[in-house]
Amino acid sequence: MNHAHNFLRWVALILALWAIIKSYSGMSSKKAFTAADKKPSLFFMISMDIQLLLGLALYFTGAWGMKNIQNMGMGEVMKDPAGRFFAIEHTIGMVLAIVFAHVAYAFAKKPMNDTAKFKKIFVFSLLSLVVMLLSIPWPFREAIARPWFPGM
Repeated sequence: MNHAHNFLRWVALILALWAIIKSYSGMSSKKAFTAADKKPSLFFMISMDIQLLLGLALYFTGAWGMKNIQNMGMGEVMKDPAGRFFAIEHTIGMVLAIVFAHVAYAFAKKPMNDTAKFKKIFVFSLLSLVVMLLSIPWPFREAIARPWFPGM
């Protein structure tokens, strides 16, 4: 399950970029918003929801979430950089990124000015991407590092 969660981050990141590029393009060209313009935000949101489900399963069954808190106690987990990252920081950051992805898609469905719709999708998709990038345990992050492509 951890490998699937790690692999799907790339899918979510690519879909985030697609939503950002598509919305920026629509915003800058001042074109009419179509059903096709809604799809990148929808697919990005779905990928984030799948990540949430996998992440919740890992949080409640894996070694770094609830089991770590139960074994060490919350005070000790907060003192451990890796434990704190996976039990608190990664979890809160990714939930926030998911909320931003949902807000972006909500604006894709709202009846509003097309340029404003593209702009709101762009802003919230970009916010989601930034929070995701800050919350991923990249290989260059000491103490919490995970490989680029786990299991390969």
